[in-house]
Amino acid sequence: MAQLGAPGADPATERAKGSAMSFQAYLDAIEHKTGLTPRQLLALAAEKGFGGDTKAGLILDWLKADYGLGRGHGMALVHVLKNGPRIDPRHVGTAGVHRDESDMLWLDGVASKPR
Repeated sequence: MAQLGAPGADPATERAKGSAMSFQAYLDAIEHKTGLTPRQLLALAAEKGFGGDTKAGLILDWLKADYGLGRGHGMALVHVLKNGPRIDPRHVGTAGVHRDESDMLWLDGVASKPR
């Protein structure tokens, strides 16, 4: 496992180790861990019949069993599955734990994310 700040370390995973991690950083780390974009995982969840009314525990069990994702990362995806890509504006531009730069999460992968 890469040391914090080590050469070649993934930035999303690095942010995940810090005390403050945005929702977007969780989604970026999920992509790094699974090789699938959040949108691809949401499509797979839909194929399994998971939707907004599915209990989080069922989704978390699937993500752990098939992709080795823990609760924190899994809950970020559960949030998007249940609520869509918009997050509460109170998390935008704040100093809170889940602060983000935008109220819309990018689901199409790190490589295609606008800068």
